Amino acid sequence: MAENSLSSRLQMAMRRLTGRGILTEKDIDEMMREVRLSLLEADVNFRVVKQFIANIKEQAVGEKILKGLNPGQQVVKIVHEELKRVMGEDAQGIKYASNDITTIMTIGLQGSGKTTAIGKLGVYIRKAEKKKVMFIAADVYRPAAIEQLVTIGKQVDIEVYEEGLKDARDIVKNGLKYAREHKYDCVIIDTAGRLHIDEKMMSELVDIKAIAKPQEILLTVDAMTGQDAANIAKSFHDQLNATGAILTKLDGDTRGGAALSIKEVSSIPIKFASSGEKMDTFELFHPERMASRILGMGDVLTLIEKATDAIDEDEAQSMMEKLMSDSFNYNDLLKQFKMIKRMGSMSKILGFMPGMGKVKQAASQVDDKQFDKMSVLITSMTADERKDPSLIDKSSRRRTRIANGSGMSVAELNRLRSALDQQKKMMKQMMKMDEKQLESMSKNPTQALQNTKQKKGKGKNKGQFRIR
Repeated sequence: MAENSLSSRLQMAMRRLTGRGILTEKDIDEMMREVRLSLLEADVNFRVVKQFIANIKEQAVGEKILKGLNPGQQVVKIVHEELKRVMGEDAQGIKYASNDITTIMTIGLQGSGKTTAIGKLGVYIRKAEKKKVMFIAADVYRPAAIEQLVTIGKQVDIEVYEEGLKDARDIVKNGLKYAREHKYDCVIIDTAGRLHIDEKMMSELVDIKAIAKPQEILLTVDAMTGQDAANIAKSFHDQLNATGAILTKLDGDTRGGAALSIKEVSSIPIKFASSGEKMDTFELFHPERMASRILGMGDVLTLIEKATDAIDEDEAQSMMEKLMSDSFNYNDLLKQFKMIKRMGSMSKILGFMPGMGKVKQAASQVDDKQFDKMSVLITSMTADERKDPSLIDKSSRRRTRIANGSGMSVAELNRLRSALDQQKKMMKQMMKMDEKQLESMSKNPTQALQNTKQKKGKGKNKGQFRIR
């Protein structure tokens, strides 16, 4: 799926342009055909595609672009700006009530991931805004919907107000009264999700809106439904005036169709993106960052935010000092693995880094289970061996004992030793770099990997650590 994604197709079309010193109108037309196909295959709404192409072509065929310096790069910039515009220009968060309880009403079809998104939204508001959150279970039609929300509430330690299978309007009215009495700052209401939009469903939602007077009406939309997502969004918006959308099941950028259609077709801004199963896989939707990801430019700001959330500053500083002083050991490497796991999968982290499109195939082959294997090897060492890696380097008996104790081979232990050595070499290399070299490496992080390649030892696969 990823190879045929919107991202990979668009990046291919862009690469053909950026490699040329001079561009003609014919070159632009050829690129536009590729872009049109890419968007249509990603299930972007036809009307959106038509307008998207027209806007880019209008700006790209000007004399200033075609006869200017780096015309290909300028066209890429135009495409980036148009992607950003289509998805909504700026990030938009929750609008909170100034003097009263903030009420958020969630709406969406069954199977759109609404109840899970509520759990994630609650965690996000509590963490980002430091607010006391409560859920109201008002989806009284779907079997086990209330039980699911209660389970999620227990999982994330957020109270759920529920009265069972009663009239949803009464539940919302009583729930809001309870929330005010117990000094909650924010209430998120889970409303009925049906298999299709019907009159009875809409009538109930309109009544709940009148009772709750919500600051936000958030529509959960399954990213995998493509342009249908935009049509569903429009139907809800026409009758309820939704204030924003939560794009669920957004697996990286492999399904950009929904993201590119919703705002243009329904006028609802995408406010949040949800991906993965964990409750912290939820983020504010930044159109500019998504545009950069789609075009393979990376997303360093999101990577920094994820790192800041996952990594303790003092711990990171201590690790950096150890690397610089050459005292970095297996205990530190184990901490590093744990930090990476807290940030998400390795392939996802690489996807945020600019220049990593060039090693896309290698990135997709990164197996996060390797970190678990290496952690087992480290925990099979004695306390002294973890603190002093040279003890293992000098003794084949120690290496055999550790490998046997972990249920792995000496070859796998040797790859771990190489990983530790590679970390040290990379840091030494960076210490020798001047400002210009560091700036160049930030634009293409793969340089760091290239500069630390080790010489192969004798025999197959010896002397180098590979993640498979």
